[in-house]
Amino acid sequence: MDLVEPVAGSRPARCGRSVAAVAGVLAVAALVSGCGGADGRTAAGAADGQSGGAGGYPVTVTDCDGRRTTFSEAPRKIVTSNAASLEMLLRLGAGDRVFGTGFPPGKGALPPELDARAQRVPVLGKTVIPKEKLLGSGADVYIDTFASMGAMGGAAAGPTEEEFAAAGIKHVYLASTACAPRKKVPQQDLSAVEGDIRRLGQLTGTSRRAVHLVAEMEKKVSSVRTALADVPAAQRPSYFFFDFDAGTKQPVAVCNRQVANAVLTEAGAQNVFADCASDFRPVSWEDVVAKNPDWIQLGVRNRGSAAATEKAFDEAAKFLREFPATAGLRAVREGKFLRIGSEQTTIAGVGNADTVRRIAATLYPDRLAGAGAGAGAGAAAGTGSRAGH
Repeated sequence: MDLVEPVAGSRPARCGRSVAAVAGVLAVAALVSGCGGADGRTAAGAADGQSGGAGGYPVTVTDCDGRRTTFSEAPRKIVTSNAASLEMLLRLGAGDRVFGTGFPPGKGALPPELDARAQRVPVLGKTVIPKEKLLGSGADVYIDTFASMGAMGGAAAGPTEEEFAAAGIKHVYLASTACAPRKKVPQQDLSAVEGDIRRLGQLTGTSRRAVHLVAEMEKKVSSVRTALADVPAAQRPSYFFFDFDAGTKQPVAVCNRQVANAVLTEAGAQNVFADCASDFRPVSWEDVVAKNPDWIQLGVRNRGSAAATEKAFDEAAKFLREFPATAGLRAVREGKFLRIGSEQTTIAGVGNADTVRRIAATLYPDRLAGAGAGAGAGAAAGTGSRAGH
C-alpha cells in the first residue's frame, strides 16, 4: 500500500507527514495517490478516484506495483500478516474487525491497553499464515506487512494476486515495510509509517482517530528534531542495533530501508549500517568491529514478562562483553547499551515515535531533559538499567 492520501491542510511536499493542527484535517479525502519515496516524501501522480457515499467511500489504494484496489465500504473481516498492522488497527479502534493474524504478538509485547485485545485475535499462523488457510479464511481484506511471504519464514510463496481475487480477498500492503525495501531511497523519518496509519484509517472509516494518532507521533518526534537541530551530522553518535534474537553466530544488520533506520535517524543516531540498501542483511562480526559503534541497542524481543525480558537483555550484554570479537568495542567497554526491545524499533507502529524519544533522551540527556522526553528515558543506557522493552 505504497500510497498517501491527500489530506486537507497537510504539507504536500511531505506526503507521509501529519499536520500541525488536528482540527484542520479531520475531513480526510477518500482518495489515495502515489508516494514515490520509501520515506513518503515525494508525491507522484494524481488522485485515484473521487470521494462519494457515506463515510468517505469509495476509497482507492495502490499497491507497491501500482495495482489499484477500490473499497466501496469499510471491510468487516480483516486478516493481518503480523503485529504491525494488527496493532495499528487496534489503536484505530478497528480491532473488533480483525478475525485472524499471523506472527501474533507475544503476551506483553503490546502496551497493556492493547495486549488483552490482541491476545483474543485468532492465530491463523504462528509465523506466515499458510496459503490455503489464508485463502479460505473468508476475509474481506488481508493487510500485508511483508514484501515476500517466503522471505519471512513461509514454507512456500504466498497467494498470487489472481488467487486473492478469486477468493474475494483484497490485498493491501503496508508501504513502510512491504514496499520500502524496493525503493531507491532510505527511510529516514516516520512519514511512511504515519501514511500507513492514515490509510488504514481511511479503509476502516476511522480517519478521525488516525489523524489524532499521527499528530501525536509528529508532536513527539518534532520535539526531538527541535532539540537536536544544531547538532551536525558528523557529530551524531554511531549506533548499532544488535538483533540478539536473530542469533549470535552471524549478526544481522538493520539497513537503511528498515523502519528502524528511520527511528535511529530521527533520534539523532548514525546507524552504522546505513550504507546497506535493504531492510535487513547478514553481516560479519568483523564488519561490526570495523564500525566500532558509540552505542549498542540490545535488540531483544519481548519474553512475556518483565523479568524474562530483563534476563534476555542481561544475556545479550553478557555475550557482547565475553565474545572476543566484541569485548574491545568502545560501546562495550563503556557499557553504552540501550535496553529497548526489538518490536518498538523494527516493527512499524505508533510506538516508533516513543522509541525515537527514548533513544534521543539517552544519547542527548541534557538536550532532551526539557523536551518532554519522558521520565526515565535516559535510564536506557548502562548494563544495569531497567529501561524495559
